Amino acid sequence: MTTSTHPARSSAKRATSLLILSSKAGSMTPQIEAKLRKAFASSVIVEFDPKLDLEKLVSPTATVIVAGGDGTIGWVVRKLADTKHPLGILSMGTFNNFAKSLNLPTNVDGAIRVIQKGRPRPITLGRVNGRIFLEAAAIGLFGETIAAGESAKDRAFGEFAEDMKHIAEAKPFTYELTGDIEGEGSAMSLVFTNTTSIGSQMPVSDKTPTEPYLELSVHAGATRTDIVLRVLARAVLSKHKEGGLGQVFKFRKLVVTTKPKVRIYADNEQVGRTPASITAELSAVQVIVSR
Repeated sequence: MTTSTHPARSSAKRATSLLILSSKAGSMTPQIEAKLRKAFASSVIVEFDPKLDLEKLVSPTATVIVAGGDGTIGWVVRKLADTKHPLGILSMGTFNNFAKSLNLPTNVDGAIRVIQKGRPRPITLGRVNGRIFLEAAAIGLFGETIAAGESAKDRAFGEFAEDMKHIAEAKPFTYELTGDIEGEGSAMSLVFTNTTSIGSQMPVSDKTPTEPYLELSVHAGATRTDIVLRVLARAVLSKHKEGGLGQVFKFRKLVVTTKPKVRIYADNEQVGRTPASITAELSAVQVIVSR
């Protein structure tokens, strides 16, 4: 199948609806792609490319629909976070944490119906040191583990070896919190969540992006054993591990300093080291959800 693109559109002729397809997404098939092209036949359709300049393709209030995996959806959300575009999500990835936390269908027919008949609404996104995250930010061991899981999934074995080294070397750190939460202590991990699960569907909180705050979990990833139990909770029990989620605090703005400095992760990407400024922000972009 050919992909239709219109890179030379003038500003007066920009599309009012755009479908971004990722043919490499985990559950994308030729049959599903054909179904999507038929369902959104009036849209301009492009293959996902991280070099896309979305604002040159669409009008300022155009509906943007993305059909792809977690990485593709994350890229589009970050690009559109400060725009007024309605955003339709067709989640075709391995884990789909963001879509599931918004109660979006992960089957194609259901997702198409939501986009065609649903309503757009603002959502909460996290930001750590300027970097937007959809699922979670993490400091310490938990972040190292998520990064290793992503490297293994993508078969990036060089990165996986480096991530495993970080996990083996992880040590407790002292931290101080200022902002909406004041406190200090010692931890192996601090996890700041926007979704109910992160990474390989590891349960971390009851938070959804429709709520206007983030949650801090002090005990998630407190030890390597805790992380293993959370993986098992997803893979074997399909529920949160018994004993609850530990101490969880709601906040909108928080600053974290640590001794020594510790790696920071936004979703599965390292974004430097502490100190970290973390905020919950209501996005300008509006995700189309069920009525």
